[in-house]
Amino acid sequence: MIGIIDYNAGNITSVQRSLTHLGMDFILSKSPADLDKCDKLIFPGVGDATFAMKQLKETGFDSFIKEKTAANLPLLGICLGSQIIFEFSEEGNSSCLGLIPGKIRHFYSIDPALQNKELKVPHMGWNNLEFTNGECPILKDIPQRADFYFVHSYVICPEDKSVIKACADYGIKVPAVIQKGNIFACQFHPEKSGAVGLQILKNFANL
Repeated sequence: MIGIIDYNAGNITSVQRSLTHLGMDFILSKSPADLDKCDKLIFPGVGDATFAMKQLKETGFDSFIKEKTAANLPLLGICLGSQIIFEFSEEGNSSCLGLIPGKIRHFYSIDPALQNKELKVPHMGWNNLEFTNGECPILKDIPQRADFYFVHSYVICPEDKSVIKACADYGIKVPAVIQKGNIFACQFHPEKSGAVGLQILKNFANL
């Protein structure tokens, strides 16, 4: 059973619709207690890191996520959920969950020269992936350079670059898929990325 974490900052409807389409059993809840028996967790998110962290603390999901991932439960972070699993975000100078060492930085903070290029921030729309650092189970049966849908202004910057399993090119190399053990993350929206996005969700469900 998959648990979808609803902390008032998630792109919930599209994730629900995708899992229903795949015929997957899931529970959506704002309460950690309701998801306690789930064997996998999906951690979606859109919006602001500071607001999201406030919601996680108020609901108790911050400690719940830390406890469950420490117990080796698979977690899939999506978009904002892929970012706040790290230690710190420049968005609001927010301390985050710290599941993986690293920071979340604005595009222009990483490379100020991007402001003088024709690439708009946020990075919004379809972009293809380039795989790196070996195999990743959620990328099973995903073709090299498949397109996925992105919407973000901030970029994952892990301390250990080996956790990056796929990148997109948007003026800089944008880490797009992360794996550290049982923790997985997609900077893009698999639930809005057609058949290849559904395949990623299916791969996660079948871990």
